[in-house]
Amino acid sequence: MSPTIENDEQALAEGAGLLDFSDRTRIEVLGDDRASFLHNLSTNDVKKLQPGQGCEAFFLDARGHVKGHVFFICRPGSIVIETTGGQGGPLIAHLDRYLIREKVELADRTDSWGELFLAGANSQDVLGQLTQATMPDAPLANVEIEIAGQAVTLIRVAMTTAKGYILLCTRLAQPAIAEALISAGARLCDRMAFEAARVESRFPLYGLDITDKTLPQEVARDELAISFRKGCYLGQETVARIDALGHVNKKLVVLRFAAAEVPPPGTDLKAGEQVVGQVTSAAFSPRLGGPLALAYVRREHDAAGSKVTSDFGEAVVLEG
Repeated sequence: MSPTIENDEQALAEGAGLLDFSDRTRIEVLGDDRASFLHNLSTNDVKKLQPGQGCEAFFLDARGHVKGHVFFICRPGSIVIETTGGQGGPLIAHLDRYLIREKVELADRTDSWGELFLAGANSQDVLGQLTQATMPDAPLANVEIEIAGQAVTLIRVAMTTAKGYILLCTRLAQPAIAEALISAGARLCDRMAFEAARVESRFPLYGLDITDKTLPQEVARDELAISFRKGCYLGQETVARIDALGHVNKKLVVLRFAAAEVPPPGTDLKAGEQVVGQVTSAAFSPRLGGPLALAYVRREHDAAGSKVTSDFGEAVVLEG
């Protein structure tokens, strides 16, 4: 493992690690009906959001399978959908199918907006050197600030185990903002370090850990991304049926492998001779001294401390 990656992971946990997130997707939703439109097509309560607030949610198809795992960022005049890279076209196409008479405009801002990610125990101190604004603290709370004379939407996120922030800005402003953060003590990090940090914190990525075959409760983010009181929405019947049943048959967990080799996505996990799960993404964690993986594991084996085997050695389910 490269010393650079080890230092980067330490920065993301204990210091102030900085990453370029411009490859992620940003869709701005405008128009008077934007909140009710998104509310009717997602799993969380979008109608209650006020500017400066946000929430996590799933978009589902009619059968209750996941079409997108997103952050909603409520700003004055618009709601921003922020999610995994490459989802602008598919999500806009999905939403446009249900856009009839609503006063809603869907604008893909991925190419025109930039995005940075700052995380670590010292990240708030770094930001404090550049702005006097009160830092947002609630999940996906956001505030409009200036850094290096450039407008920034600062958003509180939990994508790693340490405190983190997304910074949205124009693409042209991003270099100046990044330079200011680095001058204030942030460390520019490699994406591999983020992979280890997000896997440890069980933060999934659509297309890797979530697909259009996934049911929302399998992702194990019910408290963050699903409102069970909001009423009807696309795919809601499946969500309600699973809730009434009390469980799903498999769940996304974090595994720690005993051997040194990182298992690739698709690695089967077994209990005895029976396949009970499959790895979706994995990374080597210098901090924990071994490979970590996100994996779907059947509910009989998903409790913390449960052990499974694989072609890459034994693994244990960590506390979620």
